[in-house]
Amino acid sequence: MNLPLRIARRYLFARRSTNAINIITGIAVLGISIGTAALLLVLSVFNGFEDLIVGMYSHFNPEVKVTPKEGKTFIADDTLLLKLEEMPGIQVISVTLEEVAVFEYKDNQTFGIIKGVDENFARVTDLDSTLREGKFQLGQAPRYFAVLGAGMRNKLAVDIEDMFSSISVYMPKRKEVGPFDQQFMVQSLYPAGTFAIQQDFDQEYVLADLGFTRKLLGLPDAASALEIKLEPGYNIPSTFRAIQSVMGEGFRVQNRFEQEESFFKLMKLEKWLSYAIAGLMMLLVAFNLVGALWMIVLEKQWDIAILKSMGSNNNMVRNIFLYEGLLLSFLGVFIGFILAATVYILQKDFGLIGVPGNAAVDAYPISMRGFDFAVVMLTVLVIGFLASLPPAMRAKRIPAIIREE
Repeated sequence: MNLPLRIARRYLFARRSTNAINIITGIAVLGISIGTAALLLVLSVFNGFEDLIVGMYSHFNPEVKVTPKEGKTFIADDTLLLKLEEMPGIQVISVTLEEVAVFEYKDNQTFGIIKGVDENFARVTDLDSTLREGKFQLGQAPRYFAVLGAGMRNKLAVDIEDMFSSISVYMPKRKEVGPFDQQFMVQSLYPAGTFAIQQDFDQEYVLADLGFTRKLLGLPDAASALEIKLEPGYNIPSTFRAIQSVMGEGFRVQNRFEQEESFFKLMKLEKWLSYAIAGLMMLLVAFNLVGALWMIVLEKQWDIAILKSMGSNNNMVRNIFLYEGLLLSFLGVFIGFILAATVYILQKDFGLIGVPGNAAVDAYPISMRGFDFAVVMLTVLVIGFLASLPPAMRAKRIPAIIREE
């Protein structure tokens, strides 16, 4: 261990000549501890919300989604599907087709998105775990069923138990019609169930049979997307490349993050902006550290003079107090991590802080990650180092001979 660090460690635990120095130093360490815990908990809460939302999206979004780069639909023929199904790593493929439509139930009307799905859709997604009423049922001609998002159910005031009242689905006809012809294709669905995933989905989507949706749109072989579930633990990057090679450059192959890329990028931006704002608090706490170190320098000026008279250079004296500031910061970080871990355990196990209102969870979700510990430690130590510079430079200028007036 080098000499400046040994002296700094000795100063850290040495008795002070004035009790006020101990109090100010203790306040500085306490402030660093609370600031460290706050920084770590801010990141952990955002991590918790991110994990929660990813889990919600995974109920509706597939592991892999293939969509056309141009246009809204493409032809999903048996030859293409067979090529994909024979690829290693692919477990299930679901063909889907979605379009905006007008829905009418009794006296209520609203716009929404009808999503035609095949029988594999429930295997590709985790929709069954999100059902709040009824069951996932598509039916077949002449009686087709619909599974509605909770928001769509409320807007239409659908009674899931009423199997005799149908939902009318209106779709503009794609071919030219005369002035006296019916402008819309109209088909009927019977309510079978309600799902609740996330507000964006719940307020818009109605799930129906793929054949029903194709007939409604007048597109017998069309698809909006291929939704794919992979074998557990399979090499995802290589599988993505293989799917892309089969589909060609005219298609996007996206994972769950890429399907909601703009949303997750916004979440990360909010996370680090919040961290930066909380980091400003650490700058205020750093003034306590500056004051504590400055008083230690004044108290130890006789020691500094003796060290210089024994041959210590200015840089060595400066390094003593830089190390002192870093040691105080490290002590605060250590205590702060213990505080944050304690709050984490209480929140995780007992829901210490609840979420107000009718939210998807009762308590704020929280998740700690090793990377966040490293970021917080680096942030606090850098601030501690910068706060140590003014007192260290002051100590450097203390002469070897001090005259008493």
